[in-house]
Amino acid sequence: MSTDNREDIRDRIENKRDDLVDLVSELVNQRSVTGNEKPAQEVVSSRLEARGLEVDTWEPDADELRDHPGFFETSSYVEQGYDDRPNVAATRDGVGDGRSLTLSGHVDVVPVDEDEWSYDPWDPTVEDGRLYGRGSNDMLGGVASIIVAYEALDELDIELAGDLTIQTTVEEEDGGPGGVLSALERGYQPDAAIITEPSGLPNIGMASAGVMYFRIDVPGKSAHAARGYAGVNAIGKAAEIYRALDELDRERKSRISYEPAFRQNPRLEGHETNLNVGTIEGGDWPSTVPSGVVLEGRIGWPPGETREEVRADVEAAVREVTETDEWLSDHPPEFEWVGWNAAPHELDTDEEIVQLARENAETITGETTTFGGGSGGNDERFYNRYYDIPCPSVGPRGENIHAADEYVEIDSLVETAQTLALTAVDWCGTAE
Repeated sequence: MSTDNREDIRDRIENKRDDLVDLVSELVNQRSVTGNEKPAQEVVSSRLEARGLEVDTWEPDADELRDHPGFFETSSYVEQGYDDRPNVAATRDGVGDGRSLTLSGHVDVVPVDEDEWSYDPWDPTVEDGRLYGRGSNDMLGGVASIIVAYEALDELDIELAGDLTIQTTVEEEDGGPGGVLSALERGYQPDAAIITEPSGLPNIGMASAGVMYFRIDVPGKSAHAARGYAGVNAIGKAAEIYRALDELDRERKSRISYEPAFRQNPRLEGHETNLNVGTIEGGDWPSTVPSGVVLEGRIGWPPGETREEVRADVEAAVREVTETDEWLSDHPPEFEWVGWNAAPHELDTDEEIVQLARENAETITGETTTFGGGSGGNDERFYNRYYDIPCPSVGPRGENIHAADEYVEIDSLVETAQTLALTAVDWCGTAE
């Protein structure tokens, strides 16, 4: 493709800046917290159908996915199932024998505590070049960039030699098997893929963390507080287990290092792995010795360990407390792994799709790419681990993901769409 045509693509997307902002805002308005993805998917479907694309919409089938090594029952599936939680995909067929590409993003977002926000999280605010709203950066901004990139190619009548699939999926924030894994098993298996997780363009994501959740039921023995000698306080026993897990977290941090995790964020150095007890529930009355406590936690880790090795670490820490405590040795806690059960992945940055994205991102932004990742779980692992399909993260810049006042930089939305469009041209080839 000529330099002039490449400039035409960039200019067309730049001219669609306001439309891009409006689309992100419309998606944020849908309040698509995990489990309620359908309204956002209807926006996507309508937009793709308006371009004359045949849109494939389907609900995941857990029974069809259950035997896959990447599947697990997410908490949202356990609570709600997959009814009315559609995935969406539409393919523009190539006109030649070029390579196929999928541009993919998730439409679910995490909940908000509105009291923490300076802005309305569901009615986006544009201020100082930023768009504030829940999901604006993670990752409705990336979804909008995909759609606008495709629309620009369509408006310029650029015919790709290879198939281009636009795909939006559910439940990534809860682990993703009902989303990207379901799409792959449905047959959407391209030669390469790009997911627009907010990598911070020109930076590109090339790794994800393993993530697992666990639950520990700690038994005690109830009694009136005035006769506490007759009971066993489950909160106290749970505290002993918490201290053991906290010590394990410090020990693991001292021996585990993964440079890509802190290349872009130096504060992550020494925190590449993390073990967090996130909830504790127990007791029912101040005057009663509690008879049970439930701890729930998460462990995350970068590439380098298997899930089996990490499970063994955590279980050993709990077992040591159990075996050395007089009460717990006779009344052992019930330990189980629940929810998130994702292995880490690492992508070779020499893969051609990664280098094409890098070249375009650097040209468009005028800055140098840093390859990072490995601090959080994401959907790219499904492509890279299980199907040998190279898939980097290429997405916009922003801050406060999963926190109050989340925002995305509007300039980076435009740059992301430009990078996606040009990378699609380079990877798929064109008619001429």
